[in-house]
Amino acid sequence: MQPVISVKNLSKTYASGFQALKSINLEIRSGEIFALLGPNGAGKTTLISIICGIVNPSTGTVLADGHDIVSDFRAARAKIGLVPQELSTDAFESVWATVNFSRGLFGKPPNPAYVEKVLRDLSLWDKKDSRIMTLSGGMKRRVLIAKALSHEPRILFLDEPTAGVDVELRHDMWEMVRGLRERGVTIILTTHYIEEAEKMADRIGVIRKGELILVEDKAVLMRKLGTKQLTLRLRSPLERIPEALAGLALELSADGNTLVYTFDTQKQEETGIATLLRRLGEHGIDFKDLHSSESSLEDIFVSLVRARS
Repeated sequence: MQPVISVKNLSKTYASGFQALKSINLEIRSGEIFALLGPNGAGKTTLISIICGIVNPSTGTVLADGHDIVSDFRAARAKIGLVPQELSTDAFESVWATVNFSRGLFGKPPNPAYVEKVLRDLSLWDKKDSRIMTLSGGMKRRVLIAKALSHEPRILFLDEPTAGVDVELRHDMWEMVRGLRERGVTIILTTHYIEEAEKMADRIGVIRKGELILVEDKAVLMRKLGTKQLTLRLRSPLERIPEALAGLALELSADGNTLVYTFDTQKQEETGIATLLRRLGEHGIDFKDLHSSESSLEDIFVSLVRARS
């Protein structure tokens, strides 16, 4: 399948000499939700800004739905909707006026029925005649999304879309994102709420210091880089792990009451748990209860970033 976004050898160096992006290669599939993760200053917003035509690249090419963002920028930009982190204009305009104006900027003919549907989907219809300056922060965030969707883009960028918004709006927003994907819109999001990426994304990209260090299907990433842990609460505390068990991936809590065994999720048929339990019994180590846990996407993200520090 032809990718809806194709980035090849993309770099960005500012006049100060700071290199924000270093030879980025990335393909984003049509109709997927792609989460771009990275620490502050990693280059997420720079990458999005280049694809959206806001920042000029130093080297490399970007195609948006087959259109070059430099040589065919009007057609490329018409395919893209961008939800930035802040709304900085239109304070005195009504919601209805600013969303319709955004649609007109892309040469789209008036379509009141479509704009009404967008506003209703975002629970903005009862605010359509309100000036934007009178809206709450959460409502302003909804207006940003409505503006981005006004010209019916095939590609939607969400840059920290739920930062600082309440739980209800966050849930509404993700329901809307799912609906957009079902209609064939490709979603690219950056977020500091990694649990959202874990819940919503089809694929994950991790960027650090301007370099794309990993792109992987979420399920594959969780399976390849995730770990599982078995936690055993002991009946009697241990002073230390017996030397005969030193070869096992065991950690003893500071109070000596808990043993944690870590095993690889790729080798679930050979977890070693049966061997562990047998050897604990041989050494007279009894436990009251046990439970297992699996590493989250956040754990994997932190380990990836730290490993390349």
